[in-house]
Amino acid sequence: MNATTTSNLPVRVMVVDDHTLFRRGLIALLSRDRRISVVADVADAGEALRHARTVQPDVMLLDNHLPGVHGIDALPQLLEACPTMKVVMLTVSEDANDLANALARGAAGYLLKTIEGEALAEAVMRVLTGESVVSPEMTSKLIAAYRNAVTQPSAEEGAAAPQPEPVEPEPEVQGDAALSRLSPREHDILREIARGASNKEIARTLSIAETTVKIHVQHILRKLNLTSRVQAAVYATTRGA
Repeated sequence: MNATTTSNLPVRVMVVDDHTLFRRGLIALLSRDRRISVVADVADAGEALRHARTVQPDVMLLDNHLPGVHGIDALPQLLEACPTMKVVMLTVSEDANDLANALARGAAGYLLKTIEGEALAEAVMRVLTGESVVSPEMTSKLIAAYRNAVTQPSAEEGAAAPQPEPVEPEPEVQGDAALSRLSPREHDILREIARGASNKEIARTLSIAETTVKIHVQHILRKLNLTSRVQAAVYATTRGA
């Protein structure tokens, strides 16, 4: 987390989208949240790269279908130009390959443009704490892609070609022993994470404080030896937790 987020200043956000009306609407929406300040908005990857170097935003909301270089293809250069920046894809694409490629190239999240304004603002804040944010509609596709990657036969077994590695591979498999270390409440929260719910949604569903959810999530990740919510969702789903 950089100095901006630790000094209680607004999070500096950059919007990259070639549709002017959408971009303007998004800026107006984000500007309602006092925690966020939109410091730049541009229409293509080239402009995004130039402005990122200059303004050094905390978070970039990046569309994929941009003129010229697509957003996903520009990710490595953008992150190299601004290493502390978190990039969240904000797109209409529900393609599992786009999701996998974005995360593999360093995106901190993948959100659909159907997201509510309040949820988007919360996602911006969450990525600054190191969380991965993925739209609930895409979570099942991410899990399916993971399952496909880990169950494909090897080339020696007759596969036509080697399959790509999973985007966020699970650490060492621990079986049911790790799950048994979770408390009943942590099991409840893990199931909600697998469903794609945010901390706020989990708090509402379980009638507990959002800060309590955050603490439980940290405990879950530590007990399961995982590093992100995405890994936790995959872990829970593949084990029927």
